[in-house]
Amino acid sequence: MSAGRIEQRFAALKAEGRAALITFITAGDPDEATSFEILRRLPAAGADLIELGVPFSDPMADGPTIEAAGHRALAAGITLQKILTLVRRFREHDGQTPIVLMGYYNPIYSYGVDAFLRDALDAGVDGLIVVDLPPEEDAELCLPAIKAGMRFIRLATPTTDDKRLPAVLAHASGFLYYVAVAGITGTASADAADLQDAIARIRRRTKLPIAVGFGVKEPNQAAAIAEFADGVVVGSAIVGIVAKHLDQTGRALPGLTDEVAAFVQSLAAAMQTSTAKRQTAHA
Repeated sequence: MSAGRIEQRFAALKAEGRAALITFITAGDPDEATSFEILRRLPAAGADLIELGVPFSDPMADGPTIEAAGHRALAAGITLQKILTLVRRFREHDGQTPIVLMGYYNPIYSYGVDAFLRDALDAGVDGLIVVDLPPEEDAELCLPAIKAGMRFIRLATPTTDDKRLPAVLAHASGFLYYVAVAGITGTASADAADLQDAIARIRRRTKLPIAVGFGVKEPNQAAAIAEFADGVVVGSAIVGIVAKHLDQTGRALPGLTDEVAAFVQSLAAAMQTSTAKRQTAHA
């Protein structure tokens, strides 16, 4: 598989001696137009990669913040087809920032695997994170995705032991997403000190970049994790800002996109302080 946007971005960041800031937003939240404006502004604010959440009616791995965002987006009429249109519009102005769709298998299954992979690649999607497809189900989507040229990003968790890890890594591509805390998104905080041993153990088994997510809420947390991880994923904290800037009817208030951009800028600035420490650690 030739190097794509994800590989190129991680390689460039490694050369710069810094970790990737990976931002998650829910596609279509609170509406399609506002969602696109947030998406459009993320790279300039400091996002190195973008995870675009695909709303689903039964999001088993999502905490209340992202679950509520998904329900808002679905109520506003978002569909998987419209999400691909958002990506296509984004690609008209940005051909470099990697975009990963994150969600559940049901919307893809309903769309049709072959048709989805064709349309997603055509739109400019670089990778998939499908939280409810374990390695035992690779034939469903993972293997067809890899064959088509789509990266399939795996999740590893604190309960992924040495016996399970080879199965998780077997067909993983793009990067590995390490879930920092057990449970659903946005309900606990990640502790950098507890993560270092886990990341070191996994790094001995794979050459893939390792990004840490779930429970990263503050710039100082992101900076601490950026000292040893290849990427830091921030999701619920960003989605929560969207929720706080809606009126009583759920419509976006003026300044919503500015608030999201300012928070992402604060994350990126904090992570820049980790660059010197990363360079020392990897010297």
